[in-house]
Amino acid sequence: KAYIPDGIREFQDFPSASLGWMMYIGMAVAKMWDTEWEIYSKIEDLYAYMRDKRGYDAMDEYIREEVLLLQGVDYTVLEKVTGECASRVYNALMHQRLEPGTKEAFNAYVTCLHQLYLFGAAMQLKRMGYYMTKM
Repeated sequence: KAYIPDGIREFQDFPSASLGWMMYIGMAVAKMWDTEWEIYSKIEDLYAYMRDKRGYDAMDEYIREEVLLLQGVDYTVLEKVTGECASRVYNALMHQRLEPGTKEAFNAYVTCLHQLYLFGAAMQLKRMGYYMTKM
């Protein structure tokens, strides 16, 4: 919920960032959960905590560098994958031909954010060696 005002404000001029940043947030939360959740779980608003480290515009870099501890090829590949995912989701969203400013457009945007968050978390969990097993 805390992300939505920032995301909506940025969507008009930077739709891929508005969508892609949510993937980074999902990755960051997965990493925090795996490493030091007893500390991070006490932070009231993890989104604001991450955003305020370097500001909204550089949140992707903060997460890649300081949370995920990526550098070199891994850093660049993740940037490209996240950008590609965000671009494809934006394209799919635009093909819905929803009227901007409507409840339907808002709900579609929030649904996209939710799925990108889950995808980011899943990517990071896989990177850390987690996998699904049939029960």
